[in-house]
Amino acid sequence: MSGDASDASGDDLIPRAILDRIYQQARAEFPNECCGYLRGRGAETLAVPCKNVMDTLHERDPKQYPRTAKNGYHFSVRDFQAFDASFAEQPPATVIYHSHPRVGAYFSDEDSRLALAFSEMGYDVDYLVIDAQDDEIREALLFRREGEQFREIARFDGAAV
Repeated sequence: MSGDASDASGDDLIPRAILDRIYQQARAEFPNECCGYLRGRGAETLAVPCKNVMDTLHERDPKQYPRTAKNGYHFSVRDFQAFDASFAEQPPATVIYHSHPRVGAYFSDEDSRLALAFSEMGYDVDYLVIDAQDDEIREALLFRREGEQFREIARFDGAAV
């Protein structure tokens, strides 16, 4: 794992075993986006995979939800409730993650819009975007909010999973 961010301490980085679980989820749900969140930091990190219900929302209301699970994610109500409840527990949620199938790991305009909305609701978390390709996970990038922008704070090697 490389956590090549000059301002990210080792405690802020995601353990390789957690990344491997997320990468396996991304491969299992490929070519759809996977999603979930992490609780805690460093050695105490827990991965909480979530159900991406974007296809269901799109089927119900394609005008309001023009994206499908191939290019978007949305937590189920139950998953969002558990995410919200984590902030009253230890360890709280610290990172929301999702994959980008076939398009690379970057913080898209849609990612930024959703992250700003989460921030306005009081959720102070980082965002991990996984580059899921047909035959591998190339890398994952961790982003943190600075003002109205999101800046890459760490980069993690991918895996042939």
